[in-house]
Amino acid sequence: MKRSHKPAPPGPVEGLVPGRKPVHEYVKQHPERIEQVLVQKDKSSKELAPLLYQCRERSVRYVLVPRNKLDALYPGNHQGVIARVFTSGFADVRELLRNAASAPLPIVLAMDQVQDPHNVGALARTLYAMGGAGIIVTKHNSAALGAGAMRSSAGALLKLPVARCVNLSQTLDTAKEMGLFVYGLARGEQSADLFTADPALPAVFVLGNEEKGLRSGVAKACDALYEIPFAREADSLNVAQSGAFVVSRIHAIMRAAKG
Repeated sequence: MKRSHKPAPPGPVEGLVPGRKPVHEYVKQHPERIEQVLVQKDKSSKELAPLLYQCRERSVRYVLVPRNKLDALYPGNHQGVIARVFTSGFADVRELLRNAASAPLPIVLAMDQVQDPHNVGALARTLYAMGGAGIIVTKHNSAALGAGAMRSSAGALLKLPVARCVNLSQTLDTAKEMGLFVYGLARGEQSADLFTADPALPAVFVLGNEEKGLRSGVAKACDALYEIPFAREADSLNVAQSGAFVVSRIHAIMRAAKG
């Protein structure tokens, strides 16, 4: 008689915490590290009530999703609950802005609902290498900072301060109140040439969503808009490329100023 062997449970997946009890404990102990909790939409409300109550108490966002989405993220026994986590934790946004002026490259990159984790990771890698102050992401409709983002950042996301905000326009207003200048990257008649500009520092540079660019309210909150001039007709650059141009331009200006 052949013995049946159960398949080994999957190992830990970076950026994910599966299971009701582990997620519940994570919400209680480390709410600042949680991006969102994914909950199977047809699960018993009685089973999930304590967890959802804790999420509301700790201001942790949760969303109801079909089971197949959870299965795609984690093929093991997730019990209908998975938390997306940013293991190094999010920085306080005001503290990040306050410290921006003392960074070797005194700029912050703010991302207006950038959704590709590889773009976020690549930007973090570039900004960290060149001495930038940190990154701000939106709490909603933004890329998960899990394994994909971590790989693209080559570890920079573990070293670079990353803050998140609920309302980006209000956060940009706060940055201006704290003495930072705010610039947006967008193509259009109102945008100045980034390559001939000399932006005042310290500053926040805002990069838009991959498809929609900057939202109108976010663009209005900027002190000025810049664009990257093209020598040929071409589609817009992706967010990681555009951000790299911003970082390179500011770095070049600062080096030239030092002589």
